[in-house]
Amino acid sequence: MANVTLYTSPLCGFCHAAKRMLTDKGVSYAEIDVAAEPAKRQEMLSRANGRHTVPQIFIGDTHVGGYDDMATLERNGKLDALLAAD
Repeated sequence: MANVTLYTSPLCGFCHAAKRMLTDKGVSYAEIDVAAEPAKRQEMLSRANGRHTVPQIFIGDTHVGGYDDMATLERNGKLDALLAAD
């Protein structure tokens, strides 16, 4: 199973939805709260090619994007294959 990283903030509804989707799929993830760790926001901006909204989701080295992007992968049947990659 690929490593999953989410950059989030506490009051973000899309962040909660992304975490819920992954939890429902039985996928563990590392969460980086950019509100609690402001220095990590710059890391997120760099990894996400300047995207500044949360969540920013990474599966392995692949930048998925935000919750809507991950939900689209799920609807198209592509999320499980990405999660299963090493």
